[in-house]
Amino acid sequence: MKALIVDDDRTLADLLSFTLRRAGFETVQAFDAPGAVSTFQQDSYDIILLDVNLPGGNQLQNGFDVCRRIRETSNVPIILLTVRDDEEDIIKGLNLGADDYILKPFSPRQLVARVQTVLRRAKEGQALMPAAFSARDIHFDPNRHEFTRGGAEPVLLTRLESRLMEILFLNANQVLPTATLIDHVWGPGGATPDMLRQLIRRLRQKVESDPGNPQMIQNHPGIGYRFIP
Repeated sequence: MKALIVDDDRTLADLLSFTLRRAGFETVQAFDAPGAVSTFQQDSYDIILLDVNLPGGNQLQNGFDVCRRIRETSNVPIILLTVRDDEEDIIKGLNLGADDYILKPFSPRQLVARVQTVLRRAKEGQALMPAAFSARDIHFDPNRHEFTRGGAEPVLLTRLESRLMEILFLNANQVLPTATLIDHVWGPGGATPDMLRQLIRRLRQKVESDPGNPQMIQNHPGIGYRFIP
């Protein structure tokens, strides 16, 4: 297993590398936003640990920009590292496609446990991924994380968006409780209702003809959401 560690604190980056090497990982380091993207493009990685507060350059100003750029071409698991105990920043990172986040400071055992959990969740998602879904003029391929409507070009979904679309499609026309959706997308207790609302909003932006007046992904206040293909 190979991990890319991105943090401008070189002492911390070395500590992260040491911790993951002890857990059996091969590690590579990068120390700023442009360097992170460049390093990622040169090799394949099983997981990325990405600091939010990175020095920037070349239109890449921080870890959020790195996450956004990587998600344009890859669904490699990403864990954000941040000192910001701010739900808005956490939601922003998850909406950009990050799979999890860890607040600094954290213990080596916590780090390894979270990395293993994210990798296990990604592996289970691939192993259990059903065949492509189709309904009317809608097509969703969970293996490729692609959503297509009519003759339009496929839209690439993030890993979290794809997991949400999967459970919605599997239960089309049924109202799914908020807790059920959270458990499927993030795991039990892995997110808040507000995080789910933000993820729903991002998914609507990609799949609805008029995101301001959604027809497919409908909200049922106090209960949850329903998908009507």
